[in-house]
Amino acid sequence: MPPSNTVVFPELLRLSWLMKVQVPSTKVRKRASLTLIFIGIKAAWMREASYTSLRIGLYEPMKSVTGADQPGASILTKFTAGALAGGIGSCAGNPFDVLKTRMMANEGADRSFGDFVREIHSSQGMGGFYKGIQANVMRACVLNATKMGCYDVVKTKVKDLGIFGEGLPLQFMSAFAAGFFMTCTVSPFDIIRTRLMNQPTDAKIYNGFVDCFTKILKNEGPTGFYKGFLPIWGRFAPTTCLQLVIFEQLRNLAGMNAL
Repeated sequence: MPPSNTVVFPELLRLSWLMKVQVPSTKVRKRASLTLIFIGIKAAWMREASYTSLRIGLYEPMKSVTGADQPGASILTKFTAGALAGGIGSCAGNPFDVLKTRMMANEGADRSFGDFVREIHSSQGMGGFYKGIQANVMRACVLNATKMGCYDVVKTKVKDLGIFGEGLPLQFMSAFAAGFFMTCTVSPFDIIRTRLMNQPTDAKIYNGFVDCFTKILKNEGPTGFYKGFLPIWGRFAPTTCLQLVIFEQLRNLAGMNAL
């Protein structure tokens, strides 16, 4: 289930990334070709297998921790459970995120996954794989809190109103709504995270999350945090539906209750 994000919508993933790092439009058109859309796919698969599996799979255990699994639980407890699961997943997936970003930024000769691992390790050590970890964890907390929290809340409200009972229509509607709200809350963190991870090793542009936020706001204005919004939404909406609907169906097959 987790790799659906990279298998089904690789072109939108690359397009949104190119816009976020301010690649000129002519280069975007040149790079958005069938021969290039799967660059970085190995790192992307490994990121999804670690990060996405944990942030979705840990949501229910975290609900027990925050009390979100109790009758009448508040929205805040559900968002907190999603944030905790997302933060843990992000720590596991950060090294692959760094590798994916570097591989997608490469414009020279073709290089293997191992080449990038060796390059980062030799020049920056193990710390190089956790570049941008602050922004990444914050993004993951916000993303998963919005994704799982909104999904849970929308699903509960729709059932309470009697519009749909448990099943595919309810799951799809709830997941689609979660995908839109995710895009609204995550875009600024995506921009900052990508800028931090894509800094040249020999020419530091930003000194951490706050400095990056301040410089983008000063130089590009508030709209600078929403560059690539449509490609991000075009990726989030369908992948959120796929991930959550499939997750619910797998839970059903395993004899587990729906979220």
